[in-house]
Amino acid sequence: MKQLALDLAVPPPPTLENFIAGRNGELLGQLRRLGAGQPGERFFYLWGPPDCGRSHLLAAAVALRVNAAYVACRPETRFDAGLQRANCVALDDVERLDEEGQVGAFDLYNALRERGGALIASGSAPPVQLELRQDLVTRLAWGLVYQLHALTDEEKTKALADRAASRGFRLPHEVAEFLLKRVRRDLRTLLAMLDALDRYSLETKRPVTVPLVRELLHAAAPRDAQSAVGDSGSRS
Repeated sequence: MKQLALDLAVPPPPTLENFIAGRNGELLGQLRRLGAGQPGERFFYLWGPPDCGRSHLLAAAVALRVNAAYVACRPETRFDAGLQRANCVALDDVERLDEEGQVGAFDLYNALRERGGALIASGSAPPVQLELRQDLVTRLAWGLVYQLHALTDEEKTKALADRAASRGFRLPHEVAEFLLKRVRRDLRTLLAMLDALDRYSLETKRPVTVPLVRELLHAAAPRDAQSAVGDSGSRS
């Protein structure tokens, strides 16, 4: 079996263009405007369940700005003075910050607001439901707050079918269902897996079927499939 067949596709870098909006069209428009540096709201808070695309949108939005930074928050996260001079900062999973980190995020928010910068924060719940310092909760709620809606299985299936059509083949419904059950459920990974499946189908000169998917996953495990296959995971 050729090496190419064993290499599960790595999801492409997150962009606003490869984010499937679903019910999040208004938010996507706001972030495009922010990324283009157009006048308007500069502070956003996004919340929603795991795998709804929070991390994707934060990383994609700051990638459009010069002198911007994405921070995956951890209990040990600390913010240096350089971030306060950034044009745009994204704070992902802000509820994970410890007390000192929360003070740093509060100061960062104020500094960016004062000098015309932008900040996008995310969490698993609305600001008022986060167990954070009240002054930081207040700041997070000052800007636009959006609930990020995860794609339904039907929307993911359609996205997979559309990608398959763009690559010149029809995706059987049972294959889409199998991918949703066996592959990490964030859309970037699902689409990357579909691309790998298409390559494997061309290599083996066999149609895309459930047995072909099983064969590819089995051949790729554990070196490649372990990071892509399994339950829904915790990536946001």
